[in-house]
Amino acid sequence: MNSTKENSESKSRRLSKLMLMLIIVGCSLISQNLMGQQTLTLQEAIKIAQQKSPNIKKSKLNLYGNQRSLDAQRASLKSRFSLDVTPFDYNRNRNFNDLFSQWNTNEDYNSFANFSVTQPIVATDGSVSLINQFGYRDNYSEFQDVRTKTFSNNLYLQLEQPIFTYNRTKLQLKELELNLENAQISNSIQLLSLEQDVTRSFYNFYQRQNNLEIASDEYENQKVSYEITLNKVEADLLAKEELYQAELNLASSKSTLENNEVLLNNAADDFKLLLGIDLDEDIEVLVDIDFITRKVDLAKAIEHGLEHRMELRQRGMAIERSQFELTRTKALNEFKGSVALSLGVFGDNEQAPEVYEQPNLNPRVAITFNIPIWDWGENRARMDAANANLEINKVDLQVEENNIIIGIRKIYRNLQNLENQISIAEQNVKNAKLTYDINLERYRNGDLTSIDLNRFQSQLSEKKGALADALINYKMELLNLKVQSLYDFEKNQPVMINRY
Repeated sequence: MNSTKENSESKSRRLSKLMLMLIIVGCSLISQNLMGQQTLTLQEAIKIAQQKSPNIKKSKLNLYGNQRSLDAQRASLKSRFSLDVTPFDYNRNRNFNDLFSQWNTNEDYNSFANFSVTQPIVATDGSVSLINQFGYRDNYSEFQDVRTKTFSNNLYLQLEQPIFTYNRTKLQLKELELNLENAQISNSIQLLSLEQDVTRSFYNFYQRQNNLEIASDEYENQKVSYEITLNKVEADLLAKEELYQAELNLASSKSTLENNEVLLNNAADDFKLLLGIDLDEDIEVLVDIDFITRKVDLAKAIEHGLEHRMELRQRGMAIERSQFELTRTKALNEFKGSVALSLGVFGDNEQAPEVYEQPNLNPRVAITFNIPIWDWGENRARMDAANANLEINKVDLQVEENNIIIGIRKIYRNLQNLENQISIAEQNVKNAKLTYDINLERYRNGDLTSIDLNRFQSQLSEKKGALADALINYKMELLNLKVQSLYDFEKNQPVMINRY
């Protein structure tokens, strides 16, 4: 008996352990599922997209490349130090001397170093250099049977200055600064565009969620209607065809519900792809449904847009680039010159410390001119083409300004219209809900057929959907106005543009 009792207690303990393990595993799985679902607000979705979007990554890399190019150009304008060393240079030649009509062999050993400091002059596009050349030479000539071993040093200051031409250094620096500014503007525009795309996809996903909820409510109402009809038919209070109609309505409602589930899943996949998150991740969106219409000042929107829209600055930069191209074209066959000055001291000696025992000055002055004579009209034709391109960019700037004004006006009109549509849609939902409740009671009392009740149910669903659409459209138009005017009328503040 004791043995049987012990076996029973042992079995009971094993079952208790097994149950405990199953509970732990079950809780773990439930916890994982709960943690796996991510609820996103609009701001969180935008933040994720800004970090993971491939287009934004490319834009930031482009911005980084332009910044480093400008850094390199600015560094090149500082003093440049260089040292060239040739430790050994040997040359042996045998040449025929015409004057003495005999062959001569010459051997030459060289070792030399060249140290220089060059400073570009941005203001004049010239450069000034301090150069020191130190060397050792061992030379033998068979003709006179003489070997010469000497050290030499040449220290001089050199100035090179182009004249009668444009400043190429300043122009190149300005172009790189424009490239960087353009990259910053493009990045900012892409961020705004991404915000617009994410917001549109976010609300599309929300609409699908909302439609699914409406379809679910309709399905539940149809089930109630079907139960009422079934009871009445079984009690011989209604004809059997009413039950067939109720079954038809219920099946249609279920079909609508399943279709909305598919549309919601498709919208979720598109949304996750845009954000750059895992496609297998389970997400839902949380929307602030407290939409409040905002007062929009049309004149302020247009003024702010014309003053701050980055596309206008890009058009302005295109005009500046055209003017640079005009300057380059004009210089293709221009009259120009250059001045080269140098002044230094040279010395040589068999002993290195005594190279300047008998120093020699070696000044140099050189002026050169490039004088074009006849180019068969090439320069004039190129100038005409460059001027035409400049005028095109000026026209583009005017067109862009007009497009901005027209775009803001259209959005303003849409907002005014949507405010009215929202008021109408809210009243329609209230009326449709009251109508449905009254007719549901009439249907329970046998004063209404299932076909008529289904019509009122569909009307209620349609009005709910119309109200949601109007609210979301208003929200999207507010965002469009923010992008067009760079002024956030929802927060009543200018849009802050991030410049990296």
